[in-house]
Amino acid sequence: MASVIEEEFNSGNFYRVLNLADSIKENCKADPVLITKADSLADMAQRIKLDFTLSEEEAIKLMEARIGPFSMEEKSAWEEKGWLEYRIIDGEKRYFNRTVSNLGLLKLFHEDKQGWLKENAVDPALVFRLRHTGDVIKSAENNNDPLVPVKMKVDYTLTVDADAVPDGEVIRCWLPWPKSTHPRQKQVDLIDISSHEFTFAPDTAIHGTIYMEATAIKGTPTVFKVSFRYQSSAAYFNPENIEPLPYDRYSRLHLKYTSEQPPQITFSDNLRKLTDSIAVNEENPVIVVRKIYSWFKENIPWTGALEYSTMPDIPEYVIRNRRGDCGMQTFLFMSMLRYKGIPVRWQSGWMVPEIGKNLHDWCEIYYEGTGWIPADISYDLQASENTALKNFFMSGVDSYRMILNEGIAGRLHPPKKFPRSEPYDFQRGEVEWSGGNLYFDRWDYSMKIEYLE
Repeated sequence: MASVIEEEFNSGNFYRVLNLADSIKENCKADPVLITKADSLADMAQRIKLDFTLSEEEAIKLMEARIGPFSMEEKSAWEEKGWLEYRIIDGEKRYFNRTVSNLGLLKLFHEDKQGWLKENAVDPALVFRLRHTGDVIKSAENNNDPLVPVKMKVDYTLTVDADAVPDGEVIRCWLPWPKSTHPRQKQVDLIDISSHEFTFAPDTAIHGTIYMEATAIKGTPTVFKVSFRYQSSAAYFNPENIEPLPYDRYSRLHLKYTSEQPPQITFSDNLRKLTDSIAVNEENPVIVVRKIYSWFKENIPWTGALEYSTMPDIPEYVIRNRRGDCGMQTFLFMSMLRYKGIPVRWQSGWMVPEIGKNLHDWCEIYYEGTGWIPADISYDLQASENTALKNFFMSGVDSYRMILNEGIAGRLHPPKKFPRSEPYDFQRGEVEWSGGNLYFDRWDYSMKIEYLE
């Protein structure tokens, strides 16, 4: 039975998968391993379906509105290149919800690079970022401490849909909470919260969370709220001044942060070949980072992503499709650096500038003799003739961040009983009840930011 449901899943016959899962739970109660397998495949089928909701007709209409007239031959070519992402689900061609906007980004990047650069040069969010990072570099002269602090007040709300769980059931919720253990993030203070009883994750936890519960009321959305203030600072290290010492390759730090973390930080054959082709016979970690960083800027544009829980091997996806969002690029970047023996660790949360706040992932690279240095592989080269400004995010980070995670796939506090909606990162929140996990389609979130200084 296990092979049958797996075959149906791999063939995209998700309706059959759901029916088989129900049948297995009813008729195979003495086989908990099979039931767990069936539940997992049914859950994954539902998650994938939520990412691929567009019919071919709907996708074509959106494409015509976005890019104008095109031929079916052009459409087929875009599909062949992976620029139009689709799956066959229950016998029908279903397109990724964000594939049309991704197609526009890919066409601009590959077919009109000058137009892409011009757009970036006048984008208000990127203009603000350029000015801000210029201030950071000026402040960084002879000073590698946290720079240009920004204080913010945040109101975060997570709203579970009415009747997502039965009346009277307890809903368990984990909301984002800024890490207070990083030098760039300080003065984290709770202002208000919707529950009298709550639990902070310990400082040693990978994910910054605040946990609370509420009882569902029939016909009424369940709302979880938290308000807090914190201070975030930038950092910049001039790569010309980094003189790395030889790594102690047997130290705990080096062994931990150069190791694989399957399934999303791995050294596949494709990754090894690609990395070696970019930084062949190079031992200086600063030069290796520069070469790999430059390769990303030339080859990997930002595009919207599938939910990470549905992607079994994100680095391979990025290598194959030559695109990805911030976290996808960071997983590949980290895998490449770790393969080359350069310690690197995950960092993520939110980007919180006044224009364009969003979920965001980046990393920190360790240079012996200097320490941990931030790097953001998915932020574009900045529109400047000044080399330091242009390459700022190879060895710097702006002040407008909220650090929630210092690693991936950690345990939540208190532990979650059911599989997470996001198994690696933690940015939006997590919700469950006694009947299972509540996936992203069962709740919404919002974040309001007030800039205090």
